[in-house]
Amino acid sequence: NTIKVAGEKEETISTDKVIIATGSKPTSLPFINIDKKRVITSTEALELKEIPKHMIVIGGGVIGLELGSVYRRLGAEVSVVEFLDRIVPGMDGTMSKELTKSLKKLGIKFYLKHKVTGVEAKGKNVTVKADTPKGEVLELKGDYCLVSIGRRAYTDGLGLENVGIATDKGGRIETDGHLKTSVDNIYAIGDVVKGAMLAHKAEEEGVLVAEQLAGQKPHINYNLIPGVVYTWPEVAGVGQTEEQLKEAGAVYKVGSFPYKALGRARASMDTDGVVKILADKATDEILGVHIIGARAADMIAAGVTAMEFRASAEDVSRMSHAHPTYMEAVKEACLAATDAGPIHM
Repeated sequence: NTIKVAGEKEETISTDKVIIATGSKPTSLPFINIDKKRVITSTEALELKEIPKHMIVIGGGVIGLELGSVYRRLGAEVSVVEFLDRIVPGMDGTMSKELTKSLKKLGIKFYLKHKVTGVEAKGKNVTVKADTPKGEVLELKGDYCLVSIGRRAYTDGLGLENVGIATDKGGRIETDGHLKTSVDNIYAIGDVVKGAMLAHKAEEEGVLVAEQLAGQKPHINYNLIPGVVYTWPEVAGVGQTEEQLKEAGAVYKVGSFPYKALGRARASMDTDGVVKILADKATDEILGVHIIGARAADMIAAGVTAMEFRASAEDVSRMSHAHPTYMEAVKEACLAATDAGPIHM
């Protein structure tokens, strides 16, 4: 219950309860020297003083695509090198395919199933080497290399060992269902514990701990924490992906509706996108909502609400949706998951 804080002057704080919420930091590969000038992380990518001529992005995950798409829209040439066979692997497969199409139209080049073997910075130039699926060597030259292969818990140097708190290989702290560590009065939330590294997930966990300390009995349904990719079009999802349902052997049905059949999307000329609804084959309960398209980040809240109240696809399809709106695509996708089928396609 005693914390030593080093700064301009050293302070010691005594406290009854402790919440560890130190977040995360970018990870790298052992052979990559991040000089923060030409070989950079997301932190430096937000502070560049110039538009890169050619930014090479290592990692086709959320952060790399968000920042890569920003710099592409600003005029930079952008190449994404990804070890796996698709981008945003944590999202539903349909979302991954559609986002790949949209970002290719934007002009981003993708090198999937490529293993990075070397990164070298000389002056204002960066060379990235990677093994191709055919066993050849790809050599990309640019002026900036963004390393975005993930993040790890920022728990180094906290002195956790002094109170008997252990961490896993990723630096994460083990907690129980109430986010309490192995020490009774110490809790941990956010990126330092297991689960998605999302600000809103950390926020819910902070509220949960605070409410517990106030004598309440809160609960978080982690299945209903939405994930968002802030590219354009945006990608958002909540619940199970189709791949997860297949792996679990679930019997499900799919309903989808494309933005190009949506009046609002045609009016705003944002016709790239689709809404995908996954529902239980027998009960029609919604198991997953996945959206790629304009305003997907805002629309996913309706999916969270529906699933929080155990709504069926038919329930949502029978609700009145204002016209013309993007949310009509959710209604139509829910109709597509029922026997009725969509109205406007």
